Amino acid sequence: MASIFTKIISGEIPCYKVAETEDYLAFLDINPNAKGHTLCIPKKEVDKLFDLDETAYHGLLEFSRRVAIAIEKAIPCKRVGMTVIGLEVPHAHVHLIPLNSMEDARFISKTQLSEDEFHAIANRIASHL
Repeated sequence: MASIFTKIISGEIPCYKVAETEDYLAFLDINPNAKGHTLCIPKKEVDKLFDLDETAYHGLLEFSRRVAIAIEKAIPCKRVGMTVIGLEVPHAHVHLIPLNSMEDARFISKTQLSEDEFHAIANRIASHL
């Protein structure tokens, strides 16, 4: 069965797209820890990050780096943190989270955003790529 991320890639489920290449997609997390919380995924559905072949693994990290640099330019923060947990969705993914404190990385407090705010943030990050 296709993961929710595979359905996002295919367009079955909408997303707030930040960046896309032939092999990777970045979009805003709809339940963000902070404004600008972005997910980077390979378009090929692979459950665990370390199950990606070496080329895809390095490609995902390179893609995530470019997106993180754009986030840092677009969203006021002290730095952009990266985390990989992989328990919620069986599709390898990287969380890029604008951080101002350790609390932003804890996945406990969530930020509520309107649809307009999501669109504006996605466009602001994309403009820095």
